[in-house]
Amino acid sequence: MPSPTGMQIYDAQGHRLYLTGSERAAFRQAAEVAPREVRTYCWTLLYTGCRPSEALALTANRVDFQAAVLTFESKKKCRPGLYRAIPVPATLLDALDLVHGLRDRATRTQLWTWSLKTAYTRVVDVMARAGIAGPQASPKGLRHGFGVACIEKGIPLNLVQRWLGHAQLSTTAIYADAVGEEERHIAARLWA
Repeated sequence: MPSPTGMQIYDAQGHRLYLTGSERAAFRQAAEVAPREVRTYCWTLLYTGCRPSEALALTANRVDFQAAVLTFESKKKCRPGLYRAIPVPATLLDALDLVHGLRDRATRTQLWTWSLKTAYTRVVDVMARAGIAGPQASPKGLRHGFGVACIEKGIPLNLVQRWLGHAQLSTTAIYADAVGEEERHIAARLWA
């Protein structure tokens, strides 16, 4: 059933539109051997669930090493100036600093100067190298995969909502419809 906002994590044929945990791991590994700027872009999408346009708009001064967060301006909302900070692992911060020299330039310079189409193509190329095929093999699949992974790990729904920049909790709740690790463990007890 579609969410009240119309967002879904399965297509009309019932195929999932999100990356599983193993696909996320394969994507991360494939990105690891990609060119440096492609790697940091892919990891930013993977670890934050941000929209591709939000990652492209990320500037050096919105990478906070002390708080270990990336701050994104929402590109979905109708009014500018809506920001959200998303906690990220030290490995991502280190990679961003190494590749983009962030500690040396706390400016408003964007980290990636690609077009949205180029960014999309680079993500899809990494997906192909990771052996990920199907409707989930897209930047949107990474975003949905992030949401599902958060739910599987027990992150409170209101935090997931904030991190993904959803206006309504009902939008975020669609990620609870995914068949996750916890649900498989419960079902396995039935089969035993």
